[in-house]
Amino acid sequence: QVQLVESGGGLAQPGGSLRLSCAASGFTFSSYAMSWARQAPGKGLEWVSGIYSDGSDTYYADSVKGRFTISRDNAKNTVYLQMNSLKPEDTALYYCVRGLWDYWGKGTLVTVSS
Repeated sequence: QVQLVESGGGLAQPGGSLRLSCAASGFTFSSYAMSWARQAPGKGLEWVSGIYSDGSDTYYADSVKGRFTISRDNAKNTVYLQMNSLKPEDTALYYCVRGLWDYWGKGTLVTVSS
């Protein structure tokens, strides 16, 4: 069965960095675009970033452009989100999402606070 398992969340200071990982299994990872989405406490779901199946193109929400970088390793069935220059408003549960948002992981919590 399809599984998406996020890791790498935690507490970071403003201006700090974290790297999220999403390990995928149960499907042909290299055939699917992948995305990251997030939900801040008390707020709605926000798409953060996406990457083509072969990594040839990447996309970012304006709120993270220039600070976050999405990448993938199809040999390891893993997608990453490098988050730099973190802000308190980046605090959220971050989800890994397959393709046209048909499968989601359970999320990893990122807290940005001094």
